[in-house]
Amino acid sequence: MLTIEDIFKNFKLPLTKERKELIYRAYIFAEKAHRGQKRRSGEDYIQHCLATANILGQIGMGSKTIAAGLLHDVPEDTSITLLELEKEFGSEITSMIEGITKLGRIKLRESREAYFLENLRKMFLAMASDIRVVIIKLADRLHNMQTLQHNPPEKQHRIAMETMEVYVPIANRLGIGEIKAELEDLSFKYLDQKNYAYVKNIQEKFYKEGEQYVNEVIREIKKELDKRGITVSDIHGRAKHLHSLYLKLKRYEMDISRIYDLIAIRIIVPNIADCYETLGIVHEKYRPLIGRIKDYISLPKPNGYQSIHTTIFGPKGRILEVQIRTKKMHNEAEFGIASHWVYNEYEKKKGWRVLFSKKTAEQKESIPWIKQLREWHQETGNNPEKFLEGLQIDFFKNHIFAFTPLGDVIDLPEEATPVDFAYAIHSEIGNRTVGAKVNGKIVTLDYQIKNGDVVDIMTSKEDRKPTQDWLTFVKTSTAKTQIRRKLKRE
Repeated sequence: MLTIEDIFKNFKLPLTKERKELIYRAYIFAEKAHRGQKRRSGEDYIQHCLATANILGQIGMGSKTIAAGLLHDVPEDTSITLLELEKEFGSEITSMIEGITKLGRIKLRESREAYFLENLRKMFLAMASDIRVVIIKLADRLHNMQTLQHNPPEKQHRIAMETMEVYVPIANRLGIGEIKAELEDLSFKYLDQKNYAYVKNIQEKFYKEGEQYVNEVIREIKKELDKRGITVSDIHGRAKHLHSLYLKLKRYEMDISRIYDLIAIRIIVPNIADCYETLGIVHEKYRPLIGRIKDYISLPKPNGYQSIHTTIFGPKGRILEVQIRTKKMHNEAEFGIASHWVYNEYEKKKGWRVLFSKKTAEQKESIPWIKQLREWHQETGNNPEKFLEGLQIDFFKNHIFAFTPLGDVIDLPEEATPVDFAYAIHSEIGNRTVGAKVNGKIVTLDYQIKNGDVVDIMTSKEDRKPTQDWLTFVKTSTAKTQIRRKLKRE
């Protein structure tokens, strides 16, 4: 069982008196609010709140985010309102909690079309105006997946599918590799039990066989690097995650002998120059496999991942992979954008480091959210706190995402109305529209839909035609075209 002391122990930033008091106050409030509530596992509900907060602490989030993590289910599952929370914890924390409550509406339905899933992911990000909300939601989902065995099978499958198709891509996009990989493996366990068991058995068998060998190679490499004056921050073996291993096995006809990175050696050094020097030393010691050197430092992956990967012929001619990176690259690979809360504290004397280097960002100028981060950094100067507080996903500002009553997602421009929504579903629904409800309340047809609204279109059973007035307030070209076509026909 987790306790508040575990949160303090895993908190990565300096634990000041003010931070400790805020986290403790949020814990006491949440414990009191959820008192008497139980999870399906039989545990007190507060254990879920503590687990979510603990994950946030482990990836380096700040005290306000951890407080919001402790309180994230209070408005949804207790009688305490957002207004009461705001009086107690202020607008910033309450705004995060409100964002999490909104994201709770997102449910994966039967539709699996690519456009539907992409809209779902976009809406997920767009509804969370503060990126910390997304990170809290990922931590919340991770603990729910860790305890999924307590749910009935049909719910296990739905939640696992939702996790794989929505949450895993978002964790990947934010570069949070540790959470992405665990969510993926947990989903795999429930979505494909036969192959999960098969791959787990292979991994356990070969990992046990290879562990001693990898430790021997680690000792040899460490000795060589020490001799050449390279400071090694850390060197360790890393087992490939199960789902990633399964996908690779499928590419190689399930032949494990063709997988060279089942266990990789990871070398962490102080700076980029050390990375390349280490690569040269490793290649002097062990012959590299031609065509298997990947330089993700000079050419990072789209989510910002940086590292050098090389495949070598180790002792006794066995092939294995070596990964070389700096501590900063390692933190960003594991915790993605969340790693900046840590750098904010520890790198002030060296000046603020933006998420990616200028060179890297210029190479990927076409990726909007990386460009957005650079722009925020330039606007806020060298003030990391202001940068983090303003970390909003504004590149979705021209879009809103609304639900049908069945949970389908409709992508609309800002200021779109129920009439636009109706025509986005089908022209006949648009033509027969007589009214609309938003979040259960009747609204006018020129009402401006907001992110996350549930829109229920009321239609006439008889054939009707739209009115000329609709053209004065609709925003989509689809609606305008269909209205004009119907009016002309009539």
